[in-house]
Amino acid sequence: MEPLIDRARAFPQRVGDTGRELTGLAAGQSPQALFITCSDSRVVPALITNADPGDLFELRTAGNIVPVYRADGASGETATVEYAVEVLGVRDIVVCGHSHCGAVGAVVRGEDLSVVPAVRAWLRHADRAVLRADAAEVFDPTVAGPVQRHVLAQLDRLRGYPAVARRLREGRIRLRGWFYEIHTGLVLEHRADTGLFLPL
Repeated sequence: MEPLIDRARAFPQRVGDTGRELTGLAAGQSPQALFITCSDSRVVPALITNADPGDLFELRTAGNIVPVYRADGASGETATVEYAVEVLGVRDIVVCGHSHCGAVGAVVRGEDLSVVPAVRAWLRHADRAVLRADAAEVFDPTVAGPVQRHVLAQLDRLRGYPAVARRLREGRIRLRGWFYEIHTGLVLEHRADTGLFLPL
């Protein structure tokens, strides 16, 4: 932790050395996109996109899961999506899955999660039909196929959020499915015309 503390102490100087101006951020935020991704420490949205402070409104969950919308059951995830769309007016929502995802891999492989009951309960939000895998996928450490299908399932769930659905009808928001390869840094995007994830 000490190296992180040292870097936090030096942050004002480092920012000043880059010429970035932070004072304007105190007036408010107007991010370009809501970026939904996994809590995995190897996935760093600002690093991947070279975003500046204020560019991304982030939602990070284990396995980048977007729960099904329920009007009678608020959650941090639904509140974050609603705020990003209704208050901040983001024009894009990116759901970014990643290779070597422990959450998706645990579901695909049917791992025993009894020692982490809250994780097990959270992963019940994953669509097990979507994550049903053949033998090759079960033994693939990247779990690329299941993760990519999982990303598309989360985009479908977002379409069920009233604020998102309305903005989609109005042509005021775009949904994007990304897949990030941890071991190469490559980012793939789902293309509706081909049904494939292809390099950006």
